[in-house]
Amino acid sequence: MRNDAFDDSLPAEWDQPFEINVAARVRRLPPYLFAKINELMYRKRRAGDDVIDLGMGNPNDPPDPRIIEKLCQAAQDPRNHRYTPSRGLYNLRRDVAARYERLYGVHLDPETEVIATIGSKEGFSHICLALLGPGDTAIVPAPSYPVHVYGVVLAAGNVISLDVTNPERFLSNVATVCEHLYPKPKVLVINFPHNPTTVTVEKPFFEDVVRLARHYGLYVIHDFAYADICFDGYRAPSFLSVPGAKEVGVEFTTMSKGFSMAGWRLGFCCGNAEIVRALATIKGYYDYGIFAPIQIAAIIALRHCEDAVERQRAIYQRRRDVLCAGLRRIGWEVTPPKATMFVWAPVPEPWRSRMGSIDFALKLLTEANVAVSPGRGFGPAGEGYLRLALVENEHRIRQAIRQISRCLRAERITH
Repeated sequence: MRNDAFDDSLPAEWDQPFEINVAARVRRLPPYLFAKINELMYRKRRAGDDVIDLGMGNPNDPPDPRIIEKLCQAAQDPRNHRYTPSRGLYNLRRDVAARYERLYGVHLDPETEVIATIGSKEGFSHICLALLGPGDTAIVPAPSYPVHVYGVVLAAGNVISLDVTNPERFLSNVATVCEHLYPKPKVLVINFPHNPTTVTVEKPFFEDVVRLARHYGLYVIHDFAYADICFDGYRAPSFLSVPGAKEVGVEFTTMSKGFSMAGWRLGFCCGNAEIVRALATIKGYYDYGIFAPIQIAAIIALRHCEDAVERQRAIYQRRRDVLCAGLRRIGWEVTPPKATMFVWAPVPEPWRSRMGSIDFALKLLTEANVAVSPGRGFGPAGEGYLRLALVENEHRIRQAIRQISRCLRAERITH
């Protein structure tokens, strides 16, 4: 019922646009440098162009049929559609611990030292909330996988980025920062095999990390996302496999790469029980856990599908060989990586001297219909490089090389 005494005319200030002031943590985030390339790629595809996407590290191979079959079977059980524990099903955590024992000789208590995460990216972001706050500082490797920086930023922490292309110098620089900065950094983030540069380390490196962490009181977070994707007989060591590692830190792994379960969003954080407990506390407030059939299918993967991981590793190695040989054939200087699903390639001359990595990536997308990630998207230390993902099949990679070659050769001719 309308009240005639009520003045329903709008105040004059309502004629002005309503302003939304987002939180400071959002304003601290820079523009997403990959957005321009992604938007152009989608626009070209909508126009009918066949763009070969070597940009995002988004695996396009399906999981082993045994994993998919178990998912479908588990989804038929009405009991599996309820909320699940945010820590993950106990049987899944037990099989993660069993795989660590089998592959790395690491003993983990599945009750207190293993937690399931919605992919390692979610886990990393939430562990930053668990360990960092205003005034706290984290040291991260540079070039940087973006969440390693902005997970810290979103937790209101400070970031110190140190060049990681020489791992021994990286540790020396960490020690220097800890000696001269007050208050001292609280967290050390490491990531080997490294995304995007593909740098690898051997086990003694982690022994030095533990010594450094104990000496300076650092908490260590190791992103071990590419543990399963190693080539030419190289096997990436686990940080947790060295004495004392569990006393100072944790390690993240994922089902995305070796098991080709990227869209399933399932990862793990293992190691120091107190840090795992802190992550569990944060997750208890943020989520209800991962869909049970995904976790049940992952148990089958961990128990019975190690052969599928080996096959996937071989697929990536063949793609690496095709891509690196092709780039070398058209004049690029590239070093075949020992691990990860990427090739980290310098922008070739003469383009390197006259344009940045973003402009060169846009050139390849516009003129060659090939999408790549510009190194600048991984911070200033990545400038001058491109990251090319090994996600297309060998035929498509050869086609990408031909299209890039025609693009660059045409410009040489016109000049």
